[in-house]
Amino acid sequence: MDVPTWAWAAFGLFVVAMLAIDLLAHRKAHVIEFKEAARWSILWVSLGLGFALVVWASFGATAAGEYTAAYLLEKSLSVDNLFVFALIFAYFKVPAQYQHRVLFFGVLGALVMRAVLLGVGVQLLDTFHWLLYVFGAFLIYTAIKMARDGGEPDADPGKSFAVRMLRKLTPVSDEYDGQKFWTRKNGIRMATPLLAVLVAVEAADLVFAVDSIPAVLAISDETFIVYTSNAFAILGLRALYFLLSGMMGKFHYLGMGLAVILGFIGVKMLITDIWHMPIWLSLGVIAVVLTTAVVASIKRPLPEEEALDPATLAAEKELGPSKERTGA
Repeated sequence: MDVPTWAWAAFGLFVVAMLAIDLLAHRKAHVIEFKEAARWSILWVSLGLGFALVVWASFGATAAGEYTAAYLLEKSLSVDNLFVFALIFAYFKVPAQYQHRVLFFGVLGALVMRAVLLGVGVQLLDTFHWLLYVFGAFLIYTAIKMARDGGEPDADPGKSFAVRMLRKLTPVSDEYDGQKFWTRKNGIRMATPLLAVLVAVEAADLVFAVDSIPAVLAISDETFIVYTSNAFAILGLRALYFLLSGMMGKFHYLGMGLAVILGFIGVKMLITDIWHMPIWLSLGVIAVVLTTAVVASIKRPLPEEEALDPATLAAEKELGPSKERTGA
């Protein structure tokens, strides 16, 4: 697929414009309510799926199918990020009105990070075809581990290597200073806990990229398709977080569904030289598994005490309900 330079430039300008609009709309710190999150989520999902039509018109039906499958895959895998984001916010007791700022800059970092990692991944697969089998085996291993853990996130933000490195590099204050990442105390320039939260969020995204990038490369090895699908999924992550905040614990089968999808993609990578699975089948499996997981969660809800916000559950599980978790 030959993608002209102007197409990359146009997409880059579009992303910058949408980020600017988002930043302008949320320039003042405020709590993102359900209705606002729903409007933004509808916008991002519409743009993400609508871009498939642009791909279809420009590069054909096969490319559009690959883009759609990659977008749905990345969107579904990103739900796992939301559980960890909730845990991080609970651990650091981030005021609700500052959470959007953290996620905005987290998305900014993720877009740059994914561009680098996806570019490297595509080049590696082009040069070393046998890595396809390594990625496939890794995805199956990840799927088994996720299924064994019940799809629950396993993280302690306070012990994150990135956060520990931040504390070694600069003093970190114990109190928030509005939306600022840096502050001054007694004449000393210090990081605020909000910067520690941002570092933890970026580190979590890097960990998740290790799973999602091999998975999306199994759908397509076209750099334009894998990056644009990732970008649209990431751009809608903030709105999705606020939309599902407080409800994530109700979708208790979603983690198992993601494990099934990762296992399926891993098998697809392992057999690709024997049988190249049609894109419509990949797309269908992803859609069916996600729908089944969501419907099963709704039809067979957990007891009320088990369906609490995953941030609260995870924080109490890791740290105990009374332990202090503010600052650094």
